[in-house]
Amino acid sequence: MKGERKTMIKSKMKWVGLVGLVLSAFSLFVHFLLARFTEEGVTDYQSSVTIFSWRPVFENPDFAKNSPSYRRLWGPVRRLESLHPDANPRGYYTDPRSESSGYVFVRIQGGFHEIRNSICDVVVISRLLNATLVIPEIQSTTRSKGISSQFKSFAYLYNEDNFMAALVKDVKVVKTLPQNLKDARRLKKIPSFRVPNSASPYFYLHHVLPVLIKHVVVELVVSDGGCLQAILPPQLEEYQRLRCRVAFHALRFRQEVQELATKMLQRLRAPGQPFIAFDPGLTRDALAYYGCAELFQDVHSELIQHKRAWMKKRGIVKGKLSVNSAEQRLNGSCPLMPEEVGILLRAYGYPWDTILYVSGGEVFGGQRTLTPLHAMFENIVDRTSLSAAWELNRIYGREVNLVDTKLRAPPSVVQEKKHEIWKNEGPRPRPLPPPPARPKYPYNIEGWWGWVAESDNEPESTVMELRTNAHKLLWEAIDYLICVEADVFIPGFDRDGKGRPNFASLVMGHRLYQAAASKTFQPNRREVVKLLEENREHLYQANHTWLTSTRSHLRRSLIDGVIRASTKSKPLSFLSHPVPECSCLRYDLTKKSLHVSSPSTQAPVEAALGVMHHCPKWMDSGIKTKSKDKEIEEDPDEDISSSSGLFFRNSGGNHESGGGELIKEESQLDDQEELEGAD
Repeated sequence: MKGERKTMIKSKMKWVGLVGLVLSAFSLFVHFLLARFTEEGVTDYQSSVTIFSWRPVFENPDFAKNSPSYRRLWGPVRRLESLHPDANPRGYYTDPRSESSGYVFVRIQGGFHEIRNSICDVVVISRLLNATLVIPEIQSTTRSKGISSQFKSFAYLYNEDNFMAALVKDVKVVKTLPQNLKDARRLKKIPSFRVPNSASPYFYLHHVLPVLIKHVVVELVVSDGGCLQAILPPQLEEYQRLRCRVAFHALRFRQEVQELATKMLQRLRAPGQPFIAFDPGLTRDALAYYGCAELFQDVHSELIQHKRAWMKKRGIVKGKLSVNSAEQRLNGSCPLMPEEVGILLRAYGYPWDTILYVSGGEVFGGQRTLTPLHAMFENIVDRTSLSAAWELNRIYGREVNLVDTKLRAPPSVVQEKKHEIWKNEGPRPRPLPPPPARPKYPYNIEGWWGWVAESDNEPESTVMELRTNAHKLLWEAIDYLICVEADVFIPGFDRDGKGRPNFASLVMGHRLYQAAASKTFQPNRREVVKLLEENREHLYQANHTWLTSTRSHLRRSLIDGVIRASTKSKPLSFLSHPVPECSCLRYDLTKKSLHVSSPSTQAPVEAALGVMHHCPKWMDSGIKTKSKDKEIEEDPDEDISSSSGLFFRNSGGNHESGGGELIKEESQLDDQEELEGAD
């Protein structure tokens, strides 16, 4: 009996163990399915528990939006309110012809702003040649190893379907070449052109088109941030509007990027306060091109000089290798440092608790460069403080794990022989062998600057650095969307490492097209440096005269900067100033307020910008409702009773010494600017 009971117990335990194994396998299978097919649900849960590093601090969160001070700081630029976007064809403009001249395949190299300029140019070229455009290939994503296989080339950054749908009446666009042409390209049997930055329409019509007709396909390699001259002849004005339709309507970012940027914008606006976007423009290439090495110290200055020498060898830089950075800064050729931009903003009247978004994938000098700006503004945020790491990882897609191991040379045979000889020969005691080399810790040899102490030659990019370069495109896409939607935008620099308009210039061009009246400061760097040097010893205790001069300059830059861009930036990049080709005039004839600019007073600005085309009648809907709101906004009797000092914080009504007098000065300045028509 006892033996039978033991047998039964053992058999039952076996069944229990078997059932347990089956349930375990089933649970693992269910968990796998959940992880594989319910990514969105997990993401929603993660977003509900995400903890962000930004904790906004406000002194006066209920700032009156109808006060003169608020209108001066955040209100629209009234002299530009009549400008509205209009990129639709205005003359005879046909759909693309059914018979195509052939296929245009494009490989684009460069950074974010160069890619954007180049895509707009190749669309115009395809229309000009009556060719079918193959969706361009972005080299920085196809060459980078280890990036997600979900998104390749154009689709890594932009929405392919939206691009094709938006241009259906302009150009034929296909995703890939036909198989026979694809095989020919793989065997390098198709003609290829490495086109210059500002090639003329004549070049394409007389050099590229005959080859295209003969071979059915041509390949264009674009590496200089554009492949068509910025200013086209008057008879090709419709092609300029096509550029606008591409840049501002067809080029929509990938859905994941768009959604994350929207979330970050919502988090920025959650406190209910407007915000400023600031693009420092401090890139190593730009600093090297303009010879601004002496603005930095130690290793940073050496890095800039090394880059300038490299650019000089390749003919990018034409001037001397050693340049007086102080003179370059006085001439306005160097970027405004973050500290200087902070001083300008505080001098204009923005309080210490203003939300300031700092954009840019690379701020040369790191956090040390931004420290003075952090001291002036409490609520400084960037991409990393408004999003969690997993949110950024999500837009990269599923990437393979890379082990970035640098190949190290094997130990020298000669050194090994010397070591063996030292062990086995010579009388004892012998002199000690040389000490081992200083250990190279990871934080000394990794990163973009570690090689400076070891070698005169900059090493080739590692696999991880190539992947990071691809990620920078996505970071700049997010920054681009936030800067375009910001209440106020101010650039630190508007040129890149080749002397052409940079990321900030594209943002300013987009803002001018989309909402011309939005506040976009474009300070004249030469005048700003002069102002700063005049008061160098007392910048943080500025007097009334200096404040008046600085505010006056920033106020003028809202208009003068736009006019200056039409002659300085537009010849190099059309997207940096898409006016007047892509804008129209719309006057609000119902306005009766004396403080609102009339069409006659706006004429000089419009004449300077060359805007003559009047908007279509369908755009006049909603004018009456807007005019009522503006009549409420314009309240000349508003009195400013509280205004924070230039660099003083208010706490419980008490101020540091001298704060009260400075507050009175600021109030007088506000009143004076309102009477003069500050905007």
